[in-house]
Amino acid sequence: MAKSTLSFVCQNCGAAYNRWQGKCDSCGEWNTLAEEDTTGSVPVSIRSKRKGRTFALESLSGKTQDAPRLSSGMAELDRVTGGGFVRGSVLLVGGDPGIGKSTLLTQATSMMARAGHRAVYISGEEAVAQVRLRAERLGLADAPVQLASETSVEDIVATLSEGAVPRLIVIDSIQTMWTDTVESAPGTVTQVRASAQALIRFAKKTGAAIILVGHVTKDGQIAGPRVVEHMVDAVLSFEGEAGSQQFRILRSVKNRFGATDEIGVFEMTGLGLREVTNPSELFLSERELGSPGTAVFAGIEGTRPVLVELQALVAPTSLGTPRRAVVGWDPSRLSMVLAVLEAHCGVKLSGHDVYLNVAGGLRIQEPAADLAAAAALVSSLVNAPLPTDAVYFGEISLSGAIRPVAQTPARLKEALKLGFARAILPESARGESGGDSGLTLNSVGNLTTLVAEIAARGTPRGDRGTPRGDRRDPGGSGGPDAAEKNATPARFRRETS
Repeated sequence: MAKSTLSFVCQNCGAAYNRWQGKCDSCGEWNTLAEEDTTGSVPVSIRSKRKGRTFALESLSGKTQDAPRLSSGMAELDRVTGGGFVRGSVLLVGGDPGIGKSTLLTQATSMMARAGHRAVYISGEEAVAQVRLRAERLGLADAPVQLASETSVEDIVATLSEGAVPRLIVIDSIQTMWTDTVESAPGTVTQVRASAQALIRFAKKTGAAIILVGHVTKDGQIAGPRVVEHMVDAVLSFEGEAGSQQFRILRSVKNRFGATDEIGVFEMTGLGLREVTNPSELFLSERELGSPGTAVFAGIEGTRPVLVELQALVAPTSLGTPRRAVVGWDPSRLSMVLAVLEAHCGVKLSGHDVYLNVAGGLRIQEPAADLAAAAALVSSLVNAPLPTDAVYFGEISLSGAIRPVAQTPARLKEALKLGFARAILPESARGESGGDSGLTLNSVGNLTTLVAEIAARGTPRGDRGTPRGDRRDPGGSGGPDAAEKNATPARFRRETS
């Protein structure tokens, strides 16, 4: 027998070391190294005697067919997967605890079972009775789903190989599975990798679609080795705030059979997850009209146009270093927009705290939100409400120019459908819109122009609604009061007689 080889493997990234150390040099996490036996149960002397077999090689030319798909019965789930589940594919679904992963997959397996397909739900964390209670609460107790509570991969494969091949198999979760081929504890990097490999091999051999549920780390990454994400065909991320938001976003991070960055929107209710067919209307349903610091962004998520509200708050700071807090957007892009506003537009924000939030819990990743974020920031600074019937989109360059973005007609069509009358967009995007969008198009070539227009409408804090000509300072000098001077950037301040 081969001598056992022990090594210390990081449970966060999978890096291996010969000795224990407090910090992983690969990912920078502390206290994540665990001792594992990296030698398989088969001796090296036996494995080395096995000879390889020859196989046929084919050319690139030849007749190809689209991968057959099986609808899950949920339109939003089918949108994210690219039209349904592909035979023999393996999907990895990750999300925070309590976000609704088990609820979503219970509904999907129940709908497929009701459609006459064999659907199997294997739970390694819950007993069969607990899964039944969830199905009863969701009104799906009559669905012919086959349940089991098992963690041994060899037993699972042997059981599923009997009878008809299942069309859909759910493994909840991959971190609880273990295989006899390795001697590490369940949940370790070695066990997760070996268990996933065995299940993927079974899926490719039989044609069954398998969904693996994965735990996530504290920073939102799927726990275990990153090689599992490369092994599977699709990686889906279930996002949302479990405690404060009812909306859930299912996002496609990787998909070999469909578009990436596609999203599906769900609403958590007492009867499970409800599909949201018009997410733009949902995200804008509680919008407060006429409030400074809010702008509507016309974005694209995958192939779907989505309108969402960006909320900004700029307030004087009492700290030596002003705060920069952002939720739902890239903090680096916020820092870039603030730098452009100060360098090219004369907007001094070094003495203000800046807060930016994407309403509804959506996480925006495209740079087209730069223009909407800048408009919301300036609107909050000068206390000037933006037009309630306008949408914004455009990328800001470091020189202050507004760069064009893709899929302008789809953004304008979605804005028109929801009742908006105008769009503030890059100057070069006018030709792409075709001129028949039905909206009033206000093109902006440079950020300075937009900031000047917003700053000209600014009002002092606590004096909203008073005509500009009637405001006087407390001393009766007849000039603009001190609050307006502080609120409006000096570069765009209007002088009144």
